[in-house]
Amino acid sequence: MSGRLQLGRLPLLVAAALVAATITPAQAAGPLLSQGRPVTASTSENAVFAATAAVDGDLGTRWSSEFRDPQWIQIDLGTTAKVDQVTLAWETASARAYTLSISPDGNTWQELRRTTTGPGGTETLAVNGTGRYVRLDLTQRATQWGYSLWEFQVFGTRDTGNAETLLSYGKTGAASTFQDDGACPQCTPAKAFDRDPATRWATSATNGWVDPGWISVDLGAPATISKVVLQWDPAYATAYKLEVSDDNVNWREMYSTTTGRGFKETLTVNGTGRYVRMYGTARSNGYGYSMWEFQVYGTGGNPTPAPPLPPNPTFPGRLVWADEFNAAAGTGPDAAKWQPETGPGVNNELQYYTNNNNARHDGNGNLVLQARREVTPGSACPVDPVSGSGTCQYTSARLNTHGKFDFTYGRVEARIKVSSTQGLWPAFWLLGADFFDKRTPWPACGEIDIMEHVGKEPNNVYSTLHAPGYYGAGGFGSPLNLGQPASSAFRTFAVEWDSSHMTFSVDGNRFFTVDRNQLESTRGPWVYDHPFFIIINNAVGGDWPGPPGAGTQLPQDMVLDYVRVYQ
Repeated sequence: MSGRLQLGRLPLLVAAALVAATITPAQAAGPLLSQGRPVTASTSENAVFAATAAVDGDLGTRWSSEFRDPQWIQIDLGTTAKVDQVTLAWETASARAYTLSISPDGNTWQELRRTTTGPGGTETLAVNGTGRYVRLDLTQRATQWGYSLWEFQVFGTRDTGNAETLLSYGKTGAASTFQDDGACPQCTPAKAFDRDPATRWATSATNGWVDPGWISVDLGAPATISKVVLQWDPAYATAYKLEVSDDNVNWREMYSTTTGRGFKETLTVNGTGRYVRMYGTARSNGYGYSMWEFQVYGTGGNPTPAPPLPPNPTFPGRLVWADEFNAAAGTGPDAAKWQPETGPGVNNELQYYTNNNNARHDGNGNLVLQARREVTPGSACPVDPVSGSGTCQYTSARLNTHGKFDFTYGRVEARIKVSSTQGLWPAFWLLGADFFDKRTPWPACGEIDIMEHVGKEPNNVYSTLHAPGYYGAGGFGSPLNLGQPASSAFRTFAVEWDSSHMTFSVDGNRFFTVDRNQLESTRGPWVYDHPFFIIINNAVGGDWPGPPGAGTQLPQDMVLDYVRVYQ
């Protein structure tokens, strides 16, 4: 809703006065825990109505969402708490239907209250739950505007320090050596404590590929350690000790092994101290020691709250973004949803991607990405074996939603009739938005291939993940043999994705599921807890499909009926 006064809505001062008269904690409620705490929301109407206004204790300010369903707002209490009351002080734009939930980690949620008959005004809700994050999922508006809260207040009792907590996040680290070169730039100890599974600590390539090698963390204050999680790079320790210290000088052993297996190791331990160290004495290969994450859990210390994971979706979820391609024949892609990528491709592809010359609506509810023989003067591609030329001999289309739409988790699907002939490589996939936003290199940004098809395998389609530790030809994925040519009909390609798994399907046939714990324990880090954007392209040539040949039939159309995202 806009900041201007809307017909039928109370003037700001009058509404605030009425709210002030009614917001009081119930007799049995604990202290107010939410005021001034970090808060996030699905949207805000504008900067004036930011989510922080709902927890600032000022009854003259409010959070207001955009005018659409669904929406959400979530508070990080900073530590685990037993919550016994929640107060929702609504502006006129209240919720008819909502769910109130609590979570220990921003991932697994316990429902506290659900209603489809929200009365608006000020709701004082007696609840019973324990967690760090409190979330309001809003699914039906009471007005034509969005949702708006003067205050979102959470009452209860903070944890006394007995709950196991991540103690190492953002803490100061030290190591025997660290690597800083082209192969691993700024691979400092801090990278093991940043809860970013795509950054790592590694020992120096010049003087650190020796035994012993170690990395330690300062927890900021004495702590009782109950669990340590090591997410190793392939350069792992086969023999190592976990040690604790009060002074960073004298160390006590709390775990040791001579059969370390690498990947992700979750170790139950028992020790007390301010400093924790991994002391490696035997390397798995001729390199040094390297790990993506070194996480220490327990009680005490001086923990820095780690940012919560995005909220998990429910499946099939609500439609949040779509393109149905119902434009007039001959028109290009919707510029509000798609941007073209232009120029030569990667992976030794042979096409030149044009500025939508090869992407057009057909007038029948489809978008067509056409690959064709067409020389692009002045361009440079790998040598085409058909013509013998290093000038790009083919044109095609590649579109993405970066800067227009990205998202974390959900069900993503597209109904596609793929192109298929020797040398063709149509794909529908997702790439981490940090590839452009932060210049995070591939594969650290993460890639989710929902559908790839290569013309030399006419009956097969593939779904694959790429990340540090598994990428390129070593990506983690699965083929599906359709039993008939992939190009013979439209097919619906989809993935359901949350913080713990991905399930890939074709026409409802769920043929490949990735379990996060299994992936981390057998292949490498999970790097999929951040925004991704959509890519569709119809490539010619490349390392996987090989180049076109004498039997290649062009032009070839990749036809899309729709692309949809649910959360």
